[in-house]
Amino acid sequence: MLKQRILTAIVALIVVAAMLFLLPTWATRLIIAALMVAAAWEWSGLLPGQLQQAQRAMYVGLIVVLVAGVFYLVPDGPSSQKFFALASAWWMLAFVWLLLHPTPIPTAVGWICGALIIVPAWFSLDWIFLRDGVSLLLLLLIVVGADTGAYFSGKLFGRVKLAPRISPGKTWEGVIGGMVVVSALAVIYAMQTGGKLSVYLPLCLGIAVISIVGDLTVSVFKRRAGVKDSGRFFPGHGGVLDRIDSIAAATPVFALALATGAIT
Repeated sequence: MLKQRILTAIVALIVVAAMLFLLPTWATRLIIAALMVAAAWEWSGLLPGQLQQAQRAMYVGLIVVLVAGVFYLVPDGPSSQKFFALASAWWMLAFVWLLLHPTPIPTAVGWICGALIIVPAWFSLDWIFLRDGVSLLLLLLIVVGADTGAYFSGKLFGRVKLAPRISPGKTWEGVIGGMVVVSALAVIYAMQTGGKLSVYLPLCLGIAVISIVGDLTVSVFKRRAGVKDSGRFFPGHGGVLDRIDSIAAATPVFALALATGAIT
């Protein structure tokens, strides 16, 4: 299982590098769109009521329409900053919600949460990519670094459960390991770019924390649906949604930092 996870991660890293620096812009944007559509499809499978194929397709269509509306209504500039701020505020609310878990989740809330997770992530990923591929790579490295560090640190030292009623496998020792990896990335990036470590270190750590919130939020709905993974798109890693849950939460926050000039 571990070998499969590592192999899939290596292939994914090669594909991401090709997307960011080799493929035409339109092709990379199309791939991002395809992944987000796949994530919306997987989310529809987590909704209560065992939706039929046509109903799931309708939900995906609704997500696409909402994203199209955001692309049309939110131009670059102050409007995009407000959008990223609102999306980041939703993840702050999700964090509070996790603290109150378990709570009843009405069907309508499940539908709305899917939109709040996928729509801002899609727009933010596209916005960051068009602005600077290197910035998007940094974001992905932060999220992957936090996840990888947490995985191995948790395996080696994990004792104290982080959120046993949501994701029993996660531990505080794993979180600490992930933060150590992200701190190292922040130091290396600041040294290579001449950026201020006093800015990049807290930002990277904050993004790592919010990525955990994204992971746990999606885990709430997976446990509610009685499934371990949202799909089987990535061997050893689950579905698309399983891979982008952390990214979905981190992306609007990172985009807000870029849009406001907090980082360059």
